[in-house]
Amino acid sequence: MAVARCHDELPMTTGRLNPKRDAEPGAARHDPRDAPAGPADPVPLCVDLDGTLIRSDLFVESLFALLRKNVVYLFLIPVWLMRGKAYLKHQIAQRVDLDVTLLPYHGPFLNYLREQRAAGRRLVLVTATHHKYAREVAAYLDLFEQVLATDDTTNLSGTDKRARLTADYGGHRYDYAGNSRKDLEVWSEARRAVVVAPDRGVKAGAERLATLERSFDDGKAVVKDYLRAMRPHQWIKNLLVFVPLIASHKVHELTLLLDAALAFSSFSLCAASVYLLNDLLDLDADRHHAQKRRRPFAAGRISVVRGSLLIPVTLILAFALALMTLPPAFGAALGVYYLMTVAYSLRLKRVLMLDVVVLAGLYSIRIVAGTLAIAETHSFWLLAFSMFIFLSLAMAKRCAELSAMQSLAEERVKGRGYRRGDLEMVQSLGASSGQIAVLVLALYIVQDGGGDEAYSRPEVLWLLCPLLLYWIGRLWIFAHRGWLHEDPLVVARRDRMSWWIGASALVIIWLSI
Repeated sequence: MAVARCHDELPMTTGRLNPKRDAEPGAARHDPRDAPAGPADPVPLCVDLDGTLIRSDLFVESLFALLRKNVVYLFLIPVWLMRGKAYLKHQIAQRVDLDVTLLPYHGPFLNYLREQRAAGRRLVLVTATHHKYAREVAAYLDLFEQVLATDDTTNLSGTDKRARLTADYGGHRYDYAGNSRKDLEVWSEARRAVVVAPDRGVKAGAERLATLERSFDDGKAVVKDYLRAMRPHQWIKNLLVFVPLIASHKVHELTLLLDAALAFSSFSLCAASVYLLNDLLDLDADRHHAQKRRRPFAAGRISVVRGSLLIPVTLILAFALALMTLPPAFGAALGVYYLMTVAYSLRLKRVLMLDVVVLAGLYSIRIVAGTLAIAETHSFWLLAFSMFIFLSLAMAKRCAELSAMQSLAEERVKGRGYRRGDLEMVQSLGASSGQIAVLVLALYIVQDGGGDEAYSRPEVLWLLCPLLLYWIGRLWIFAHRGWLHEDPLVVARRDRMSWWIGASALVIIWLSI
């Protein structure tokens, strides 16, 4: 197969490197593999981009950025792919811009390249990434004399990359830095190999095919990184599926308790899948955020390729657990939850006010699902209370984001529909919603508490109202002061006073039974 030549060379390039012209005197009389590699080495060092120069994959990043822009593109991707992967990459690049200044570059390897460039060695960026992004990376780093990349007809990867480099420089007349199994094809014709954060078995394979010049064994992702990406600390929200069991006073029934536990596990796996998807969709926004840029995907701790594969795995496990062990209605509720969270991640979280209403609805769906898991009757009072209290918590989260940007020059919250001047209105709406939740609780005690046979002393439930008023008021004062930096429920999990209030509420409920 003839290899199409990418025309994308950087402006400073005066022509292709000529290994015969640029070789040291007498170099042609010796095996190029025996030539010493050093700071003044005349043999060019060709550098891969994805997984080597950066701890990410720009094709996957651009694909998720495209879906975030408009999910309808999901139906066009197979059509583009029918004309080849190169054409697919070209179509995506035409529609998506990436900020290459915030990419997770491999620090030690990048320093090595700077040393090589300072010593006069020619560096070539050669990558299967589309030439638009490759040229932007090269321009930003200002290290490479030439860029060889994928165009609209040739996907410069594996055998095509090897053929291109061999045609330009000759067999064994270039060194190559890579990380994946596809790079073994290139190393088979390279003089020396530079291995960067290699996949399993790649380093040994490179050593068999070429002389190993340098190895940069970057720290691999560990289980802790994957767990962090799935955010188990957020799974505390899924404890809401136990609320109907507690409200119906049937916690002592082991069968129902097991059903609620299975519902919790199913929701947690589903939530993990959504969090993984959300992080991949929000890579650019997260890298601009002071705290979120440390997330595993944004920081390059986890491969975006492996992350994209983990999304369907956790989702399948979630629905398998739900459909095999719980009523079909619960599976339907889980499906609604998943669709709402995906819609929220793709679009709704950027719509003013609709984002917090959807968040409150997602909390309430957990309670509905918990009711369905144990085959109980839905409580109007419980649903009304949950909608208002969770709307208040969702508004508190937005309030925290707006408070954090007051000292910044930005007018809008990146990735949201709010402006800096909306802070006071968000505080007012959120605090009011919290007070309405307490009013709903009071109306329940007056209207229904006395008639509920589960309570022998319903008047004791009135003590819940001042407790809840105190907790909500304290939360909103923290939000107003800018002390609320995370999801309110996550903050409450670490707040000693919140634990005391929760324990007191349980005691009050027990005394009222």
